[in-house]
Amino acid sequence: MAAKKLNLPDTASVAHPGADGRLHAPSANRNAPVIRKTILEHAGISGTALEIASGTGEHVTMLAQALPGFSWQPTDIDSDRIMSIANWIRHSECKNILSPAILDATRAGWEKEYSGYDLILMVNLLHLIDTDGASVVVEGIAKSLAPGGTAMIYGPFLRGDDFASRGDEVFHKSLVDQNSAIGYKSFQTVQGWQASSGLMTKPAITMPANNLMLVAHKPARPLT
Repeated sequence: MAAKKLNLPDTASVAHPGADGRLHAPSANRNAPVIRKTILEHAGISGTALEIASGTGEHVTMLAQALPGFSWQPTDIDSDRIMSIANWIRHSECKNILSPAILDATRAGWEKEYSGYDLILMVNLLHLIDTDGASVVVEGIAKSLAPGGTAMIYGPFLRGDDFASRGDEVFHKSLVDQNSAIGYKSFQTVQGWQASSGLMTKPAITMPANNLMLVAHKPARPLT
């Protein structure tokens, strides 16, 4: 699949270019440690890991260094981000990160090329895509997991119909003002997609800055 550019609202993501071709996102430095901690608590210390929408590449290199027992496959839809990920990998000298791959996880059937993962991590994507695309991503994650695997979805979510803070409400409005098809989804809706795809959901985990981590496990054996 050819690389393509994501046309996201100006408020969606902050990434600063570096002289060495590595993009820098301040939020990545803030949330990587707590994401690592949550991975250790729910997905163990080793296995194969797929990161959807790896962005700048900072997450995957920090996590690969902190969790060397995992073999990481970073992905993104944006060609500039793919280049940044490759440069972060090169700079980190991590041996447990595969070359970044182009992936549009909103495309039905994407999981046919990505399967058997012990861990699938996705950070800050669902509020930037439409509802149909978001459901495709979540359903694909369930299919892409190995039996016994863990899905972890991090980001800002509605609590039912309510925002966690005034800041979240303002951010959501800035998104829909520029693209009415996107914006916050309720965590209950996303967990419903996970459950209907055969995953066993855990209670939503409160994370920094009013974000949530939605953890779900694929049964080691089919549910009867």
